[in-house]
Amino acid sequence: MGMTTDTGTTEGSTTEASSTTSRPNRLLRNFLPLIIDVALPLGAYYLLKNGLGVSTLMALALSSVVPAVRTGWGVWRAREVNGMAALILLVNVVSLLLSFVAGDPRLMMAKDSAISSVIGIGVIVSVVLGRPMMTAGMKPWVVRGDQAREAAWARLHGGSARFRRAERMFSLVWGVVLLAECVVRVVGVYSLPVDTMVWLGNVIMIVAMVLGFLVGGALGAGPMAAMVAAETKAWAERDARQGEPVVSGPSTVPLIAAG
Repeated sequence: MGMTTDTGTTEGSTTEASSTTSRPNRLLRNFLPLIIDVALPLGAYYLLKNGLGVSTLMALALSSVVPAVRTGWGVWRAREVNGMAALILLVNVVSLLLSFVAGDPRLMMAKDSAISSVIGIGVIVSVVLGRPMMTAGMKPWVVRGDQAREAAWARLHGGSARFRRAERMFSLVWGVVLLAECVVRVVGVYSLPVDTMVWLGNVIMIVAMVLGFLVGGALGAGPMAAMVAAETKAWAERDARQGEPVVSGPSTVPLIAAG
């Protein structure tokens, strides 16, 4: 009796430990594309420029290596362009070209706005093409590294027009916000004193980010998270009624209203 109890406890502990360990692994796997495509190039740029004292030109060139490799690898392996990596590469190229412009402090301050506009236009174009770029940053927040929620996302993405509209809306909001930030900053650069825009530019950027999160969350990420939660619950209840283990199930038609 004692041996049987000990064995069961050990197996249960092993299963629980395995589940606990696999969750961070799933989170890392979900966030990996965003880390490689966005965080790594931006982090490399600021580390090289501000941490190691490398020139802006060299920092931009070196931080472009990762997105350039990712873009080339995607084209060679899957015959498709990695959207986010290509966008970051384009932004770095534009920044490199603008780095040769010097002398006018207002023009140099407007350079950051030009970069924001490139990103905003790229995001809007991705929505028009049906491949919204901001999904890479939003999806990990919705699925939370959970296998059942991941499967629910796949079912909804394939079978719910309302879900796909919300996905496109999230990226569209961010594209519009980034373009609006560009316009406001350019107007401020050429209508206000330079000393004022040095600090006001950061305020405008922060306000734009807050608007992006609030409006994008209300119109896109929030409804998508609610649909994923409802779909996950509906699938679990279906499995419970059938007396089956609660699993994520195949990527078929969603159980909740497709919309």
